[in-house]
Amino acid sequence: MRALLIVLDSFAVGNAPDAARYNDQGADTVGHLYSEVPDIHLPTLFSLGLGEIIRGRVFDPPVRKCAASYGRMRPRSVGKDTITGHWELAGAITLDPFATFEHFPDQLVSAIGCEAKVEFLGNYARGGAIVLNELAEEHLRTGKPILYTSADSVMQIAVHERVMPRSRLYEICRIARRHCDEWHIGRVIARPFVGEPGNWRESPGRHDYSMVPPRTVLNAISEMGLPVEGVGKIGDIFACSGVTRSHPTTCNAESLQVIEQIWGSPQNGMLFANLGDFDSLYGHRRDPHGYARALEHFDDWLTDFLEEIDSDDLLIITGDHGNDPTFHGTDHTREEVPVIVRYDGRTGPLGIRDSFADVAATLTGFFGLNKAGEQWPIGKPLITFHRPYGFTRGVAVGE
Repeated sequence: MRALLIVLDSFAVGNAPDAARYNDQGADTVGHLYSEVPDIHLPTLFSLGLGEIIRGRVFDPPVRKCAASYGRMRPRSVGKDTITGHWELAGAITLDPFATFEHFPDQLVSAIGCEAKVEFLGNYARGGAIVLNELAEEHLRTGKPILYTSADSVMQIAVHERVMPRSRLYEICRIARRHCDEWHIGRVIARPFVGEPGNWRESPGRHDYSMVPPRTVLNAISEMGLPVEGVGKIGDIFACSGVTRSHPTTCNAESLQVIEQIWGSPQNGMLFANLGDFDSLYGHRRDPHGYARALEHFDDWLTDFLEEIDSDDLLIITGDHGNDPTFHGTDHTREEVPVIVRYDGRTGPLGIRDSFADVAATLTGFFGLNKAGEQWPIGKPLITFHRPYGFTRGVAVGE
């Protein structure tokens, strides 16, 4: 009984109905990728239904046979960041938005600095590359960490590895995390960097310190005694709540290697992976060509990996928000995300779903958490599972 949930970070297919509230009307991450890079070649994803999703054919029988069930999902949580998207996928809707700031209140910064015994530079909203160009040289002279934020609910603290060891940076960020809870800030991110003037570079060792989420389906699965393996940022996003083992990675390629290694073991359980390069390297940096090439690399990998997935394994591929690399600004975009479900040969359209939490409801049925007829309290299953005597075949909802 194995489930694999892969989140292509920022992979989205057109603005959500409430996109205007976020100034995102007209955003379309995948659609605009094809406008900018029309030669994108994604044969495996298209064989699983991505073409039908892009064209909006998610209610009617497919024009051609697809090898999976496919549809779109709309976000219900308030916000468009990584945490709200992933938490909703796991069955926790965020209705009280995380706090965002142009600069952090003096009271908060002073409290962190007093306990951590540091003074900060910056404290304003900037992209990571820009803030390093502005403040890194002063940081080298003074030894003061660089504090900055973005459009997301995030406090970011950057230090040069020649100035401060990662262990000290992590200690400061753990202190900041405790103080940020009171201000309802979603994440504190440790950002070590290296380089010299004109060539500053983020180094491996980024670490996210998130708020602890409400109870999710990950907790329910792990409480059954099954492993929940988190790959990439998953452990950080959920503050390891419900994640029995975390596998941090530095790039998509490393994450895919870890997926292969874990999947090669015979144990049952859930594998939850985030592929973050799409968002961090290409969406935020407004690089449609890089985004397209990264998608092709994933598609190539998926072609061979599908051979390792048995008919009674559950595979779900989806996104967590948008980040249209052709759109204004450098922020995430409020969009619908694709959802592809491969299980036991079932195929066909799944429609437009009202919440990402339909993924949590699906996992509830797959792992038998609803033995007493209960459903996950939020969301409707994409696939239903009939198990009067254990693990048997599933059928797509509506068939």
